[in-house]
Amino acid sequence: MRFAIGQLVHETNTFASGITDVATFRQQEWLYGEDIIRAHTGVRSYIGGMIDKGKELGAELVPTFSAVAYPSGIIEEDTWEQLKQNLVASLKAAGEFDAICLSLHGAGVAQHRAQIEEDLMRCLRQEFGEELPIGAALDLHGNLNEAFVQAADLLLGVNLYPHTDEYDRGAEVIQRMFELVSGRIKPVMHLTRLPLLVPTSTTNQGPAAEVNRLCEEWEARPGILDCTFFHGFPYTDTPYVGASVLVTADGDDKLAKEAADEVANQIWARREAFMQKHPSPDTGIRTALAAEGQPVVINETSDNPGAGTPGDGTYLLAALLAANQPHTCFGMLYDPEAARMAHEAGPGATIQLRLGGKTDQLHGQPVEAEAYVKAVTDGSFIRTSPMGAGSLIRMGRSARLVIGNVDVIVCSKRAQVMDDEIFRLHGIDITRYKLVCLKSSQHFRAFFEQHAVRILTVDSPGLSTLDVTTFRYQQLPEPVYPLHAGMKWSAGDEI
Repeated sequence: MRFAIGQLVHETNTFASGITDVATFRQQEWLYGEDIIRAHTGVRSYIGGMIDKGKELGAELVPTFSAVAYPSGIIEEDTWEQLKQNLVASLKAAGEFDAICLSLHGAGVAQHRAQIEEDLMRCLRQEFGEELPIGAALDLHGNLNEAFVQAADLLLGVNLYPHTDEYDRGAEVIQRMFELVSGRIKPVMHLTRLPLLVPTSTTNQGPAAEVNRLCEEWEARPGILDCTFFHGFPYTDTPYVGASVLVTADGDDKLAKEAADEVANQIWARREAFMQKHPSPDTGIRTALAAEGQPVVINETSDNPGAGTPGDGTYLLAALLAANQPHTCFGMLYDPEAARMAHEAGPGATIQLRLGGKTDQLHGQPVEAEAYVKAVTDGSFIRTSPMGAGSLIRMGRSARLVIGNVDVIVCSKRAQVMDDEIFRLHGIDITRYKLVCLKSSQHFRAFFEQHAVRILTVDSPGLSTLDVTTFRYQQLPEPVYPLHAGMKWSAGDEI
């Protein structure tokens, strides 16, 4: 059996400034053919799971094209067309194959394309026909619609946030497509969409964990192949933004609808529990300093580069510097200018600089500081987090600055912190620190929940704030909760 595999991934924050172009994709991943296999073998990624499962089943995997960009603003139209045509051309050059297996996201937006995944699926159908099986692994933050689902044969989303099951979903796509092509299963999907904006919510606890247990109960029933709660990506202003439930049954569309509707109603019943409030950076630091033990991790959810924010916000940094307590650190701030200055001055130098706040006014003002350059690096390391373990991460020119009693790591690329490797690279042992401050919403938990005595989330103005009512949506299919708090809904209603 011969499967063509490929990847086109972008999570689009439509409120972010700037356009995502080819250079943005090339900065993270832009690979053809066997280079895809080399990059993902031994890595806990979607493609890594596909590779290992293909070997296990004895299927021949034909790598085509893979492009991934870090979350950012709307994709330039010409860039999207190039990405799409690169994949199509690579598939055509692959010869005959039994199915197409992809890694996508589900919340990609291009100029004039409200959902790039739907556009891609339509394109693949035009090029390769309606009979060729097409399956994909998706992020649970996908904003799905019916047209996208109808154009595919199989869509499987990760169930966990942090996405520690990316590898598993990639493997499952290959397994299920193998069963489909062999005639062992006949997947039918039903999508139930909710008029609900879910702030980024971990599945390790809280209402999302409860919903996942319901999905698992359905998956244990005969005839159900998959039941996934898609949280949606609330920082995408399109007609499709919002939570949904996608259920795949084996030839039984009524069963798929029954499961999807029941889980959707249970999500709706928990809607208020998803709307959590968190303290300001100042309050969070005071609480963390009073906590027993160390390290205490403080995550700045409102400036999470993994959701398309600038990564140079200064609200938490300014509060940490104002507290000026020993054994406290911050990592990492996106500031190529500060990193360049540190490299030019070299370790041991003292420099005057303006830290952060250079992208916009929303995420805080630049911080004027005198900094001692403790260390400079190339910003490269291997990820050890359970999410994406084995990946090579390149943050570009990076530096450890000491400002008063606080260690601050600055980097030349935007990224959220997933593990302690960026700290270790710069000589920081987090177990010797009282406070470890970082930028991330939930993915950091995959590593830090095992290494921190406590985790505190702080919120402030930003493009990934948990208060979704602060955004000015223009394309929502109103009414939508929580923007319309008194609304009523149940599965079966039209959205």
